[in-house]
Amino acid sequence: MQFLSRRTFAALAVLGALSAGAHAQENGTRDEAKAMVDAAVEHVKKVGPDQAFKDFTDKNNKAWQKKDLYVFAYSSEGVSVAHGANDKLIGKNLIDLKDPNGKPLIRELRDTAQKGGGWVEYDWPHPQTKKIESKISYTRKMANFDGFVGVGAYR
Repeated sequence: MQFLSRRTFAALAVLGALSAGAHAQENGTRDEAKAMVDAAVEHVKKVGPDQAFKDFTDKNNKAWQKKDLYVFAYSSEGVSVAHGANDKLIGKNLIDLKDPNGKPLIRELRDTAQKGGGWVEYDWPHPQTKKIESKISYTRKMANFDGFVGVGAYR
C-alpha cells in the first residue's frame, strides 16, 4: 500500500510539472518577441506595408500570432495600422493612450523605435486572461513606412 502511495504521488508530481511546463509555454518570451519584430520588419520590406499590416492583423495567420505574442504597428503619428489582438483599434489615433499607471504608451514605443529600437515596460490587459499584467514590448522603426512595429511579452 505504501508503494502505491509513493507511486501515485510520483505520478501526480510528474503530471503537475508537465502541466506547469505547458502553462509556461503559453507565454511568449522576450527573445521570441524580438524575433517576431525582426521578422515583421522584414515582412513589411518584402510584401509592402499594406499587405503586411493585413497579415499582422489576420487572426488566422499564425505566423504573426504565437502563444500570447502578437504584432502591432503604428504610424509615427500614433495611428494603429495593424493589431494582432484587437482589430477594432485599426485606424484610431492612439498617440495619447496611457497604460493604467499613466505611462504614455504609444509615444514611448514610437520614441524608442525612432532611437534605433528597444524595450518599453508597461502594464496592459492580457489578451487571454483580460487581466492587467506587466508587459515588456520590443519595438523597431520600419524602413519603408513612417512608423514602427512591436511585439510584447507578458512577464
